[in-house]
Amino acid sequence: MFLTRFRLNTARTGARRLLSSPQVLHAAVMASFPGLLPTRAPAAADGPRVLWRLDQNARAEVLLYVTGPDRPDLTHLVEQAGWPALAEPDSPGWQTRPYAPFLDRLTPAQRWAFRLTANPVHDIRRKPDEPTKRTAHLTPFHQARWLLDRQERCGFRVMEKPPGERLLPAGTTHRGHEHHGDRFQLTVGDRRGLSFDKGRDRAREGGRSQGRVSIVTVTFDGHLEVTDPVALRRALTQGIGKAKAYGCGLLTLAPLAGTD
Repeated sequence: MFLTRFRLNTARTGARRLLSSPQVLHAAVMASFPGLLPTRAPAAADGPRVLWRLDQNARAEVLLYVTGPDRPDLTHLVEQAGWPALAEPDSPGWQTRPYAPFLDRLTPAQRWAFRLTANPVHDIRRKPDEPTKRTAHLTPFHQARWLLDRQERCGFRVMEKPPGERLLPAGTTHRGHEHHGDRFQLTVGDRRGLSFDKGRDRAREGGRSQGRVSIVTVTFDGHLEVTDPVALRRALTQGIGKAKAYGCGLLTLAPLAGTD
């Protein structure tokens, strides 16, 4: 496994094109792995996969993070959306590090800062006789609960704030659901609604559009404690939730402030 970081040069037309379409960016990310041929059988469902995420920290600070089972080559991204004139053999324009040593060091009770961009969804049925429909959670409360419902199976727990630092009381919603107030060290932000054509496959569909994709993404930032290293490694390498092809699901960890 490898973890890669690439900074996009937002002043370039190529970068703006990539940022305008998660579908185009996904294709560019997948092209970074020469061993992943279009005709090759997909990876096992329980194995590592290619995941990516955009962190738009500022207008001119947009970082692309990629994890995958193989070492990527982002030369084409540097040429389209980086600083190719500055590229050198020992500094090609991106940074890649082996991920396995970090994953192997995860142990119970470790605490980390985390970030996750995800597509929180649920299945609904408005009438008893109609099929279920997948729809997005739209409020920060329901989006946070979506992540909290998955923390145990993903091998971590979101840390709680000390009682003296909580500003909002816990309680229940008007529908009787538990409301945690601001009990957890968790923020939900950067909500984005994406809508785009899935694409055309002329060979199979006669050139017709395969449909329009609409997804809602949010970014979770917070602190977690490791409860099950095996399950957490699986979440880090396989992703969390849906829409992984569109920049969702990649969970990353960083040391907490004041720790080694």
